[in-house]
Amino acid sequence: MRDLSGVFKAYDIRGVVGEQLDADLVRDIGAAFARQMTGAEGIVIGHDMRASSPGLASAFAEGVTREGVDVVMIGLASTDMLYFASGRLNLPGAMFTASHNPAKYNGIKLCRAGAAPVGQETGLTEIQHEVEAGTPPSEGRTAGRLETRDMLTEYVAYLHTLVDLSGSRPLKVVVDAGNGMGGHTVPAMFDGLPIDIVPMYFELDGSFPNHEANPLDPKNIVDLQAKVREVGADAGLAFDGDADRCFVVDEQGEPVPPSAVTALVAVRELKKDPGGTVIHNLITSKAVPEIVAEHGGKPVRTRVGHSFIKAEMATTDAIFGGEHSAHYYFRDFWRADTGMLAALHVLAALGEQERPLSELTAEYSRYSASGEINSTVEDQAGRMAAVKEAFAYRSGVTTDELDGLTVELPAGGWFNLRPSNTEPLLRLNIEAADDTAVAAIRDEVLAIVRA
Repeated sequence: MRDLSGVFKAYDIRGVVGEQLDADLVRDIGAAFARQMTGAEGIVIGHDMRASSPGLASAFAEGVTREGVDVVMIGLASTDMLYFASGRLNLPGAMFTASHNPAKYNGIKLCRAGAAPVGQETGLTEIQHEVEAGTPPSEGRTAGRLETRDMLTEYVAYLHTLVDLSGSRPLKVVVDAGNGMGGHTVPAMFDGLPIDIVPMYFELDGSFPNHEANPLDPKNIVDLQAKVREVGADAGLAFDGDADRCFVVDEQGEPVPPSAVTALVAVRELKKDPGGTVIHNLITSKAVPEIVAEHGGKPVRTRVGHSFIKAEMATTDAIFGGEHSAHYYFRDFWRADTGMLAALHVLAALGEQERPLSELTAEYSRYSASGEINSTVEDQAGRMAAVKEAFAYRSGVTTDELDGLTVELPAGGWFNLRPSNTEPLLRLNIEAADDTAVAAIRDEVLAIVRA
């Protein structure tokens, strides 16, 4: 038996091409996925711009068709475009991408029909076990057919039905695609709209020659910030490699926290669906549930991770969900995440009034935050227990362990300490009234964690 624990992750499959991931393995994964999707009329497959992606996608398609299942190949796609295709065609899907990982990596994001997630608890473990065991191909099957279909135009048209930018005041927007799939989708999305796009790194290049396509790392938005200031833009957008996440900067080149984007979009969605439920993970700013409640919505708190968000959205029929990591989920988009739709909401909100983006988003940012602080820790459980012991019995302090350890402090601040699933790390997030309060909490917690 093969041991594939190194490439089968909690939510996807990912590894170094040629060492951990090759055409033979991917062909077997495609066959196992097809067997798991019992009754599916076909499987839709898309891929990003990495040099290895077209070949791996073709190998996966071979595995699917040999099981007698048809394939719809949509070619170059952002991950949210693959989710769109899965929803629109009502077919399971496979997206070949390693998001912002270096060029030597690739991976597969899988979903059921209607863009429903496939993770460790929803089918991925079974696929792993089948492939590890070397389950042979099904016998006596007529090979499935392979169809090629371009979904970009339909994807653009659908998002335009959800957010109308045709009446916006003219805006100048710098977009850093990071040589990723935003360079493919952004030109089509904004064609004909009153938005003057200033492109940066739109050339599709899976070697990422300019910077890592991970906009959550501050060093990767430096070029965008400088360009926004240089050209006097109204806003800047940065997409990650597979363009399912979008990060926003204002007209001054300052980052707009994803929690503020979550609150802004939630308010807009609640106007369309008064009283609706909005999901937020437990390290999103406290401003999000406050603002949702103030606008008549029902905030629901969940664990970090898209599988938890999507599951809670399905259970509660939530209209929208947001995470601190710039993942945004929409009921109108099959509960899947799409950074592009969130970006359209931000630009629509900006374009329908005259204030600059910094003033518009200020009303959605109420507190100071630390960002995620990582500490290398061998005894994760022991260090977390020590932190809980230090705080839990203080007057006015409350704790919960929904996801790691969350500590609510009597002065209004809070922090969350979570172990990494894949590395010997503890991840600390803090929010408080101001930077001084954040620093005080940070220093006290890290003194225990790093003791």
